[in-house]
Amino acid sequence: MKYFSNVPFLNSDGKIMLNAIDIRKLLKTSSEAKNLKFGKTIHAHLIISNQITRDRVIERNSLINLYSKCGETSTARYLFDKMPKRNVVSWGSIMAGYLQHGYSSEVIELCRNMINVDKLCPNKYILATVLSCCSNCRLFDEGRQCHGYAFKSGLIFHQYVKNALVYMYSMCSDVEGAFWVLNSPPKSDICSYNSVLNGLLDQDDMMEALYTLRKMVADCEFEEWDGITCVNVLRVCARFKDLRSGKQAHSRILKRGLDSDLFVGSSMVDMYGKCGEILSMRKVFDVLQTKNVVTWTAILAAYLRNECFEEALKLFLEMDHENVEPNEYTFAVLLNSCAGMSVLGYGNSLHARVEKVGMKDYTVVGNALIHMISKCGLVEDADMIFKNMLNRDVVSWNLIISGFSYHGLGGESRDVFHRMLAAKQQPNYITFVGLLSACGVDEGFYYLNHMMREFGVEPGLEHYTCIIGLLGRSGRLDEAENFMKSSPIKWDVVAWRTLLNACHIHRDYKLGKRVSDILLQMYPNDVGTCILMSNMHAKSKRWDKVVAVRKLMRERNLKKEPGLSWTEIRNDTHVFVSDDNEHVESDLIHEKVKKLMSEIKLLGYVPDFISELHDVEEEQKEDYLRYHSEKLAIAYALMKTPPRAPIRVFKNLRMCEDCHSATKFISKVTKRTIIVRDVNRFHSFREGRCSCADYW
Repeated sequence: MKYFSNVPFLNSDGKIMLNAIDIRKLLKTSSEAKNLKFGKTIHAHLIISNQITRDRVIERNSLINLYSKCGETSTARYLFDKMPKRNVVSWGSIMAGYLQHGYSSEVIELCRNMINVDKLCPNKYILATVLSCCSNCRLFDEGRQCHGYAFKSGLIFHQYVKNALVYMYSMCSDVEGAFWVLNSPPKSDICSYNSVLNGLLDQDDMMEALYTLRKMVADCEFEEWDGITCVNVLRVCARFKDLRSGKQAHSRILKRGLDSDLFVGSSMVDMYGKCGEILSMRKVFDVLQTKNVVTWTAILAAYLRNECFEEALKLFLEMDHENVEPNEYTFAVLLNSCAGMSVLGYGNSLHARVEKVGMKDYTVVGNALIHMISKCGLVEDADMIFKNMLNRDVVSWNLIISGFSYHGLGGESRDVFHRMLAAKQQPNYITFVGLLSACGVDEGFYYLNHMMREFGVEPGLEHYTCIIGLLGRSGRLDEAENFMKSSPIKWDVVAWRTLLNACHIHRDYKLGKRVSDILLQMYPNDVGTCILMSNMHAKSKRWDKVVAVRKLMRERNLKKEPGLSWTEIRNDTHVFVSDDNEHVESDLIHEKVKKLMSEIKLLGYVPDFISELHDVEEEQKEDYLRYHSEKLAIAYALMKTPPRAPIRVFKNLRMCEDCHSATKFISKVTKRTIIVRDVNRFHSFREGRCSCADYW
């Protein structure tokens, strides 16, 4: 606003003295600074001094520009409609204002009126404005008409118009059209490449984006790069998890001094996060001078993506301390982090905050609530959230279908799927992964071979792995093996381990040996396979084989992940390991476990010693089994919750067979519902039975 102090406002009589040039400069400066109050003062002076006459089009255009840029589009439109005489700049000013505030359809209509009513031809700026509206609203036909006009009028040779055309074709998914314009004269500049890259990235057309990026590097000097270029380059690196190129881009950003740009900084955080470089990501974040909600949400999402759930929740406390208000995406990330840790108390507090700030009706927040509540063992409550959602998308349906399936409620899962079809929601790849897990064998093959193709979903590895699981659960192990051998699918460790687990449960040790050999040939250092093999040999009392497997693990320095179980009591999470003595109430917990074991033995519980080393005394084996982490967590939850209240326990590994058997008896003797989530699924124990039907 430097110009304001340089204008001699008053003449010798004390009256305001402004000539036409002064007025135009003042209105322009007010518009650029978005100082509406000062602009209105100038407007009032023009009215009082009767300086707005029929031929003062420039001043009227300046006023339209002022009100448009300051957000008063209705006032700008009133002034525009009252103009006795309009020129191309008048039309351009009102259109630019409408575009700035998202009124794209009005811009298209104004352009038609300009041509048909005032008989004026759009200039390059108006044409670029209209093309931007076509891009925003994906109006491909109107965009092509603009292209035709640009070609006919010669405006296509203006760089401004060319860049707008490139972006329009990219956003309308016409890659061929975008490249045709990109390769046409005049020579493409960095803005041309920014436009096509933006469009391709928004359409997730990554291969074309990569090709365009390489072409841009060849055609444009590094000194031409701007903030938008850097954001696009980082987005490509993040999408391909190309850390090497991402670091090179980071180096260039530092050389150009663009690291202080807020959007560039957020993109660097996102790139390092998607490449799994957590320390580098945090370093970039910490040195950013300016952070907004987008930056904070980017790093929280990166922590979530890398399963650093606790770090995400801790960082949110810093965000709160900085008084940065979370948006709907922030809440979604936080709720999904709570799901990853199964911390219902913290999740409920976030739920209350979402309700308080009025964000519960955002679909992305509703989906995160379904995920969090379901992962905390309350699938019925998750279903209530789902039913009360105002707007559901395919993710909402997928989450509740998978939630029921994960809890062993196959019938409910299939019912939701059929409600999904009745609601005219198109299922996708993920939908059928959740659905197939909830089926029997014949039903699973029906969905795989008929319904998926009916909806145009090509079956993939995850779907075929579900079929292996269905065959294994029903004991049809030979069919499962033949299915895997005859299929052209390239099976991964999850698929083969699914079959190996079925061999373990159904005690088909011959097939188990063949499967484990395949697994160890493919993945020699897979700890999970070695542990399953050891347990299978123990079941068949082939102790020499057990010793051999454990020797193999020692030689390869393969270590079993320590088993952890935890339960949440009054918003505090209590974590246990086997034979835990670190808890402040460990003596009382151990006494509670002993009492429970005595009570369930009277009901017929027999400790399962088979998986323990054969050269350990029976009494030692029983002591070892008695204080497994899940038993300690269950005992503590029973001590700290009201009678008949359900309890929830979570474990990072597969629940062992002895603990599974004991928990069935504990649910009966205590008349409690005990929900245990292990690495495979939810187990809901009620009256001596488990929802998994002893298959997990």
